[in-house]
Amino acid sequence: MKKKIATIIILVILVLGICSISIFASNTSVNTVDIKNDSTVNLVQIKDRELETLQDYQDSYGDATYGLVAYILNIIRLYSIPFGFVGIAISGIYRYIIGIRKLDVRDKGFGAMIGIITVMVICQVLPLVFAIVVKGWRG
Repeated sequence: MKKKIATIIILVILVLGICSISIFASNTSVNTVDIKNDSTVNLVQIKDRELETLQDYQDSYGDATYGLVAYILNIIRLYSIPFGFVGIAISGIYRYIIGIRKLDVRDKGFGAMIGIITVMVICQVLPLVFAIVVKGWRG
């Protein structure tokens, strides 16, 4: 079993080594100070855009606390999708690939998949429920 895993790892490393492209850097007319300034400008623009989005949420909800919570729930909603899909893929590997030989791992994969899907659905629905409760009943 260990020999098979070691062989697979070596084959993957060899395939990646063969398929990789070598990129050689050369010193051209680009100045490193310009790159640092450009990246600093980009970071400042991202920060300003996010602060503006936060201010829009606060204006929309009429309170700084409600706006901050809505902003955080929106970020959680956006990031839960890729993390959920990765979790479903990993639990699917446990359930359908590793679980063929080990039944306890199969049950573990199924339980993890149900848990990940549940958390993903909650993360998607929670901002909607928050908006309905805060804007609908609060007035």
